[in-house]
Amino acid sequence: MCAFFSRNGSKAHYLWRRPSIEPLNIKNHIVHHQLQHSKVYSRLPQSFYRKTKELELSNPSFLAFFSGVSSSASKVGFVGWYLEKLNTRPILTKSITCGLILTAADLSSQTIGGSLMEQYDLTRTLRMAGYGALIVGPSLHFWFNFLSRCFPKRDVISTFKKIVMGQALYGPAINSIFFSMNAAAQGESSSEIVARLKRDLVPTVVNGLMYWPICDFITFKFVPVHLQPLVSNTFSYLWNVYLTYMASQEKVSTV
Repeated sequence: MCAFFSRNGSKAHYLWRRPSIEPLNIKNHIVHHQLQHSKVYSRLPQSFYRKTKELELSNPSFLAFFSGVSSSASKVGFVGWYLEKLNTRPILTKSITCGLILTAADLSSQTIGGSLMEQYDLTRTLRMAGYGALIVGPSLHFWFNFLSRCFPKRDVISTFKKIVMGQALYGPAINSIFFSMNAAAQGESSSEIVARLKRDLVPTVVNGLMYWPICDFITFKFVPVHLQPLVSNTFSYLWNVYLTYMASQEKVSTV
């Protein structure tokens, strides 16, 4: 408080003055605020920092969005349970998923073919389910991991390299295995299997060139590696409807 007098000295006026904050008190206030701020962030789990860093290193914006959606959905119901199984048991989860998708594809193929409910070939459906669970599912797991190690980048050139390798190596190989195993399961001889491959393999590969490059581009460019088999299997639903139709054709006469 301070006082001052008028010119005639008769009256005294008093004023209250707010005490000034010492520089040391300001410094202590700032340090205290920073400590409280750091305590809040220290409570976040370390996985938050790792996931944030991974998203920062991802160049494509769509990939960052996809990863953010998958990480946020990992706590929701069936999606969270499925993503957890992909991390803990990737091969088994992908194999069962592929088997179920091939089962649905075969049933759809038989429905499109005009089969009645009592005329469904359940043996054929079981063959497709076993082929998907035992062959396609595990092979896709190792194939996508192999491509990601060979071409770790997601630029256009690396993506096209993966597509070319898939169409030149994996596609013909997996289709050959499919036709051979399906024919052998139906009791066809080795000469009949070779004749079937000569008849059906080339048209199947050619038709695959009109369908799979677009699907593979989306898969390799925008989808994380651990989800690529799932997306590929989703695309393969329509393809397997066609593939089961090709496999259901009559065997080639070797006479």
